[in-house]
Amino acid sequence: MASETRETRGIPLWLLREYLEEGGGRVADDRRVVGDGWEVRLTQIEDFAVGSLRVGQVRVDVDGSDAGVARLLAFLEPKLIRAGG
Repeated sequence: MASETRETRGIPLWLLREYLEEGGGRVADDRRVVGDGWEVRLTQIEDFAVGSLRVGQVRVDVDGSDAGVARLLAFLEPKLIRAGG
């Protein structure tokens, strides 16, 4: 079994849920998405703050088989990359 926890910034919870659905998951409830060999729990956490700038954060907890988690993370990684500009 594999387990992975990440905190994402600047991507709203609803959009992360959509990404997980695109990756083959189905929404089990507001905060949980289940796919083939993996389950993700999404938790809105306190905004990241630098001075007066605030950016939303979501904790992504992934559990499942080694292969299932690896497939999901390989799919999700490119979607979580945000370029500055």
